[in-house]
Amino acid sequence: MVEKVIIMGAAGRDFHNFNVYFRDNERYEVVCFTATQIPDIDDRHYPPQLSGALYPKGIPVKNDEALMEMVRDFQVDLVAFSYSDVSHTEVMHKASQVTAAGADFIIIGAPYTMLESTKKVVSVCAVRTGCGKSQASRQLFRVLTEAGKRVVTVRHPMPYGDLTKQVVQRFASYEDFDTHSCTIEEREEYEPIVDLGGVIYAGVDYEKVLRQAEEEADIIIWDGGNNDTPFFKPNVHVVVLDPHRVGHETTYHPGETNLLLADVALINKVDSAAPEDVTTLEKNISSRNPGARIVLANSEVIADDAERIAGKRVLVVEDGPTVTHGGMEFGAGVIAATRSDAAEIVDPRNYLVGTLKTTFETYPHIDRVLPAMGYGERQIKDLEATINGCDCDLVVSATPVDLARLVTVDKEILRVRYSYCDHGSPTLGDVVKELLEL
Repeated sequence: MVEKVIIMGAAGRDFHNFNVYFRDNERYEVVCFTATQIPDIDDRHYPPQLSGALYPKGIPVKNDEALMEMVRDFQVDLVAFSYSDVSHTEVMHKASQVTAAGADFIIIGAPYTMLESTKKVVSVCAVRTGCGKSQASRQLFRVLTEAGKRVVTVRHPMPYGDLTKQVVQRFASYEDFDTHSCTIEEREEYEPIVDLGGVIYAGVDYEKVLRQAEEEADIIIWDGGNNDTPFFKPNVHVVVLDPHRVGHETTYHPGETNLLLADVALINKVDSAAPEDVTTLEKNISSRNPGARIVLANSEVIADDAERIAGKRVLVVEDGPTVTHGGMEFGAGVIAATRSDAAEIVDPRNYLVGTLKTTFETYPHIDRVLPAMGYGERQIKDLEATINGCDCDLVVSATPVDLARLVTVDKEILRVRYSYCDHGSPTLGDVVKELLEL
């Protein structure tokens, strides 16, 4: 008998698991995907151009709030949990709903969905969103390029638009971002690599993405999303940990899986963390994965013309995913504003427009920062209107994207960036090159 399946996701891991395991598998009938975390990705279809011969009409995407009803209504046999950065407790709450409604609940094994490459692969993943994996992946891009290798980065998917136009995406210039109608969240990840002179791929069908990237690479860097596991089988698996959130490395899914699989455990933000927290994190790594090589790194905050912040009333715009489902209360922007003696960090909650009001309701832990929400044109316009309505002297923008390119505001925008820096020896580059036998 054919088993009916629901795949729970957030427009990334769910599509990959379908492509790798379910798409041409006659044992299963996927009745729908569910969507969460990302705004406005439900009520659409995984298109027939991607879903294969078994699904000539495509597959609907539904909001996961009605999960139990859908299991019962569709008489579902199996629910595959396929998204990331969720507490272990929350995963089991979902499992309880599914099993109470009468279906089995599974998490597909991480190595099972990893595609094999003909080239060497270095994966950079994390135990939580906001640990600093993108900084680390850029550092490895520099190190391996300087070693004479052709390096191509492949980013975890963010297909929030027309999926038929996002099967394989290649970015090597700012014009490519416009061609692919990239959201702020996409630009945050792609722009820094292009600024380094590199090429970065993304998409929906990662078998096709991988084969195209292999044509111009000696080494592929997998730049992970959230705390998800890599889609490509790595030769070296680097996992980034955050000493500001000690304990999260063993209490979030699938971050703990990443820790257990790590070849290199990179403790970031050592320069701003309490020494005792770094020591605790080292002990936690050694007790769970004694074979992992531990590397320490600093995450330096660099502000353009930081002296202009002093004495100003500033609106701080932070990286969206880090302060929403990543759970951080602040990021580089608050650090820069505080260190540079801002007179006040203005509370944006009095000026919120449209969809940003919903964001703050969904994530009540957010305090005096404005997340750079931009999953679509409407959110970008709401972000623009909120900034324009805010009573402040200066906007301190700590999102990796050049915000001034995307919004028209009546205030000066000062950019703040995180920059990777080795804390000491061994360095990340030296360890990875050793493991790659370069």
